[in-house]
Amino acid sequence: MGIRRADYKDITIIKNITCQTMKQIYPKYYPKGVVQFFLSHHCQENIAADINSGYVYILEDNQLPIGTVTIKKNEINRLFVLPSFQGQGYGRDLLDFSETKIFSENNQVHLDSSLPSKKIYLTRGYREIETHCIQTNNGDYLCYDVLAKTK
Repeated sequence: MGIRRADYKDITIIKNITCQTMKQIYPKYYPKGVVQFFLSHHCQENIAADINSGYVYILEDNQLPIGTVTIKKNEINRLFVLPSFQGQGYGRDLLDFSETKIFSENNQVHLDSSLPSKKIYLTRGYREIETHCIQTNNGDYLCYDVLAKTK
């Protein structure tokens, strides 16, 4: 298992991990309009901008890409593990990697928590600092919490 910085040649892999995970997991928690909002937000253009800025990492096991995370300053974004690899510690590995990287330069980590992962973050010492609701194009609402963890 290894985590490396993604480069532009990895854009299709990152987009696949992100979209495949959202399409399989998010409909269990969110209405269709919210899932579409997430898919639009994590479009190829946004992923490409983050890769070009050096923010995106990819997790591989035996050279097979199975997870990704985006780290911007003290924020963790776009942390996804392919559904068939969830529950095996890969998400924990990505989160450990991200926290170590952020805490080396900051005293606090921030992230926007989706419903499927909120419990995991709370058990790792994160606390809610904000709550937001966004109305999506078809009238569904995306409600999410901003969480923080202090060193």
